[in-house]
Amino acid sequence: MTTMLEPLLTVSNGRAVPRRGVPTLALSRFGDVISAAVADGARVVALFGVPETPGLALYVVLADDQDAVVHIGRTLLTAREFPALTPQCPQVHLFEREIAEQYGYTPVGHPWLKPVRFAPPLAGDGAPPQIGVTNFYRVAGEEVHEVAVGPVHAGVIEPGHFRFQCHGEQVFHLEISLGYQHRGVERALIGGPNKRSVHYAQTLCGDTTIGHTTAYCQVIEALAEARKIPRVQAIRGVALELERLANHIGDLGALAGDVGFLPTASFCGRLRGDFLNMTAAVCGSRFGRGLVRPGGVRFDISAELAADLTTRLAAAEKDCRSAVNLLWDSPSVMARFEEIGIIPRDVALQLGLVGPAARACGLSRDARQDHPTGVFRFAQIPVASWETGDVFARAYVRWLEMQHSLTFLKEQLSAMPGGELDTPVGNLAPDSIVVSLIEGWRGELCHTAITDESGHFLRYKVVDPSFHNWAALAYTLRDGQISDFPLCNKSFNLSYCGHDL
Repeated sequence: MTTMLEPLLTVSNGRAVPRRGVPTLALSRFGDVISAAVADGARVVALFGVPETPGLALYVVLADDQDAVVHIGRTLLTAREFPALTPQCPQVHLFEREIAEQYGYTPVGHPWLKPVRFAPPLAGDGAPPQIGVTNFYRVAGEEVHEVAVGPVHAGVIEPGHFRFQCHGEQVFHLEISLGYQHRGVERALIGGPNKRSVHYAQTLCGDTTIGHTTAYCQVIEALAEARKIPRVQAIRGVALELERLANHIGDLGALAGDVGFLPTASFCGRLRGDFLNMTAAVCGSRFGRGLVRPGGVRFDISAELAADLTTRLAAAEKDCRSAVNLLWDSPSVMARFEEIGIIPRDVALQLGLVGPAARACGLSRDARQDHPTGVFRFAQIPVASWETGDVFARAYVRWLEMQHSLTFLKEQLSAMPGGELDTPVGNLAPDSIVVSLIEGWRGELCHTAITDESGHFLRYKVVDPSFHNWAALAYTLRDGQISDFPLCNKSFNLSYCGHDL
């Protein structure tokens, strides 16, 4: 892979470098390098625009999991049209649509050029698309009918629109239209950091507060060359794995509920609360708000609290095993989980899937192993994977990951390193770029920051794992039954607001 990526700048995760070190490639060379690198095993983790005179600079961030580095390159667009890379590299399909939406530069030849979000452009005077109005794909034919779901849903759930083209119960095509949760967070981060910036990071995706805030703090600390404190890194790691446990057990309970298996559904709802309450015991917030901050953490884990958490974890682990193993031992549940919503491994590679969804297809992708930072540089967690790519695999990978997280937490809580809880964070390096990768519970979180000559954010790009994985949910319904949609949907449990930044 080294030969394919020679023209690009190679850096490690969480390391800031001068922006002048990023090579500028000719547009044709830029696309060729990306396509060749992806064909050789690299992944597109970010592709975004930065306005420059006389046009738009496109930056690409490629992850090389084998060598534990990322590669950064750029090209300059001077015309309002450029050849789409999507036909050769499907991983960039949403990124190119986003660039067209945000800056008015059209990727000619893109097969699906529609709004990603119903949002005003980041630059220029263009008007935003009218909310919810787009040219939906339609299948014509005798007895073919259309089922539209959302964007307003029953219960407490975020808005998103799903449109099915069906023949009876068989789904020919599912189109997912998002963007209703757009809050302009990336736009708000430009010009920072300021007092609000960390709060924006905490609310990028509410159920991933620890993950996104840690990624943000890693950006700040890299640009400020802040000292890393072992105790801080251990506490952040504990909080991240508690966040993973709470969400994974919640998803397993929700999957059980979707097939009407109430014993596990009832148990897991309570167990999710147990894990959330452990986070609250650390910092006062069940979702970890206010715990992680640039340079450190605001709350300590004392010896007494560590002992209490260890006791709670032992009890929760016992109950989790009882509740979750009921799923695997119930033929009626397995009949609904197995061979439903299959994502083949080659499709997962083409789409650039991340997180449990990727690992359920046999891909060993986990930033804690591939691009470790913080405590994960010293306390490695085994990567849990499965091969079948179906609802069962996505559920079972969650259970395997829970067991690894429980082991990690017991080890960390029994031997917390000493040290203070924060270190001074000075001014950020000017004209620099940094890429921060954190393995959130849904998958890889990517924060890329570029500073201007005064050390403020010129561009701050966030890629939530949902951005990579929504297309895979649509794929699972091809030639499937429309009644399988709730189960497939929950087996991914993707974020609307994480996508709609």
